[in-house]
Amino acid sequence: MAVLAALTSALATFLVLAGLTPILPTHFVVIWVFILNGLLIVLLLGIVAWQTKRLVRERRAGAAAAGLHVRIVGLFSLVAVFPAILVAVVATVTLERGLDPWFTGSIKELMGNTVSIARSYRDLQCTTLARETQLMAADLNRAKVLYDADRKVFRDFMNSRSVFLGFPLAMILEPDGTVVERIEPKKVEGIALPSADDLHEASADDALCLFPREGNIFRSVLKLSSQGDRVLFVAREVDPRAIEFPQVAEAGVAFYEALEQKKVGIQVAFASMFALIALIVLLSAIWFGLNFANRLVAPIRRLIHATDQVATGNFYVQVPVRRGEGDLAHLGETFNKMTSELRHQHDGLTAASDLMDRRRRFTEAVLAGVSAGVIGIDAKGTITIVNPSTEALLAMSVDNLLGAPISVILPEVADLVDEMRHGRQRLMQKQILISRRGKERTINVRVTSEQARSEERDLVITLDDITDLVSAQRTSAWADVARRIAHEIKNPLTPIQLAAERIRRKYGKVITTDREVFDQCTDTIVRQVDDIKRMVDEFSSFARMPKPTIGVEDLAETIRQVVFMMRIAHPDIVISDVLPEGPVKAPFDRRLLSQALQNIVKNATEAISAVPDPERGEGAITVTLDTTHPDYLILAVTDNGKGFPIEGRQRLLEPYMTTREGGTGLGLPIVAKIFEEHGGGMELVDNPDGRGGQVRMWIPKATQFPVQEPSAPAETETRGVTS
Repeated sequence: MAVLAALTSALATFLVLAGLTPILPTHFVVIWVFILNGLLIVLLLGIVAWQTKRLVRERRAGAAAAGLHVRIVGLFSLVAVFPAILVAVVATVTLERGLDPWFTGSIKELMGNTVSIARSYRDLQCTTLARETQLMAADLNRAKVLYDADRKVFRDFMNSRSVFLGFPLAMILEPDGTVVERIEPKKVEGIALPSADDLHEASADDALCLFPREGNIFRSVLKLSSQGDRVLFVAREVDPRAIEFPQVAEAGVAFYEALEQKKVGIQVAFASMFALIALIVLLSAIWFGLNFANRLVAPIRRLIHATDQVATGNFYVQVPVRRGEGDLAHLGETFNKMTSELRHQHDGLTAASDLMDRRRRFTEAVLAGVSAGVIGIDAKGTITIVNPSTEALLAMSVDNLLGAPISVILPEVADLVDEMRHGRQRLMQKQILISRRGKERTINVRVTSEQARSEERDLVITLDDITDLVSAQRTSAWADVARRIAHEIKNPLTPIQLAAERIRRKYGKVITTDREVFDQCTDTIVRQVDDIKRMVDEFSSFARMPKPTIGVEDLAETIRQVVFMMRIAHPDIVISDVLPEGPVKAPFDRRLLSQALQNIVKNATEAISAVPDPERGEGAITVTLDTTHPDYLILAVTDNGKGFPIEGRQRLLEPYMTTREGGTGLGLPIVAKIFEEHGGGMELVDNPDGRGGQVRMWIPKATQFPVQEPSAPAETETRGVTS
């Protein structure tokens, strides 16, 4: 389109400059034509430069047919440039030689005399008309007697004079334009009567000649001295050239002078236009050369393009074969056969790959749904695959796990992996303890080997979190032990206590020697029996933990009541609460939850008291309730006491595990059991703000919610508190 527009513009420019169109080649027209052609040349230069740049790039890259392109374009350019330059030079010289003779001295003098001659001819016509008007006026003045005596004779006389002098119209008018006499020997159309100004300017001495604006009729007015202020008006037809030629001559002279002033500019403009046209033709020829080269090497380019498609994996590409292309057509047919064969082989491989991919996705889906953690490692011990359960268990993202050595990520299983590699077993397992983010878990590890003959085998490690199972088994076992202890010990305690009291009453007055020892021994027996009864009652309470009576209660108010009581019981410790405004309704047993919270706060006060006085400072306990989790209400009790031990921390939730002297180890297990019965749970973590510990407990917001540990609501790890 750009080439066609440029060639059309060049043709139109030639026609305008040659004067073959209604558009005159004025300065304004020449400027706009120059701008239009310049813009088109810039456009063609851009197109040619873009294609040339692409051609040079292909030539440098060694693309096929690039050299042929260059040769064809160069040939077209040489064929176009010399004729274009030759035509431009000849046209410029011809224009120069053609314009010079028109601006010689004789031509200038002739053009100037033409206007003078035209004006003189017009003035001569006016002078003749004025003289003959004066002759007729003199005759009419002498015939005043006839006018007064016989108007008819006067009219005949006036008519004869008009015919003799060649006036087709003669009139006597009043100063206001009223016709007194009208003689019209010859009917002539388009004679305009004099205006009031013309009548007013009429003189009695010289006739006033009136030039017509249109037509070829000259008019004249003259006052009649014998008629008072009356005016003689006459008209006569003259040669039209007397009217038109002066104007034509003046226009021609003006045009000639304009041409003379713009001679150099016209020469420059015409030369520039010729140069522009030649440049347009040259650029068009170059573009045609590029286009012709493209058509010439099209078969090769199609093969190159198809080969590139095959290189990118598109084996369905086919080259159009045209019989007129000869050997290249045969080459195209051979290429199409090759791609067909490659396509069949590729489809077979793709089908096999798709089957493997479906199996892989199925395996990944199975692994994603398995609750146990699964880790795949290669022969070098590098992790190659993990499932989401492994990420949650190890508290690490898949990006950090993949590609890392198993000995670094999970050193607890390194010995088992080495033993598996050096042995012949296909399955090995054991239980390990791992600690991640302050949480200790019991893991059952299974290591299996793939069925490979080589010594370098890939291994699959299965991590099954049995912490809750072990805890439940221990709790169940301890509950059974507690029931047996309560049954076997509680029955003999009462007789022992009664016997000791009876001995003290019966023999207290009889014994006179070592009476203090006797009283101390009996008191010790009674006191120790009471302690054993209290311990047995705790065993019984743990073994017979009642089922919670769930009801919709205000958890925030329940927490406030417990905190209030503990403040009164421990005024030396700052006990604060951070609770939401308004009620927090949830399904729970208010009595059991109050008992559990009271036990946790009590443990926190004991943990603060266990800190040595120089290090203790002001004791502080904070009870918070978080309602932002979508499924759980999270209750946390934080203290600045001595905190929890790093090793075996989670075992404190098992029965009879305690770090406090004189403790039974049933407080925290009872609290944990209460929250488990509510469908929640608890955990023991460090104080996030410094020294001390935190017990973190949660219950579900809904009634029938699965008993499971919620994910941390707004932290990277789950935090909790304990005592």
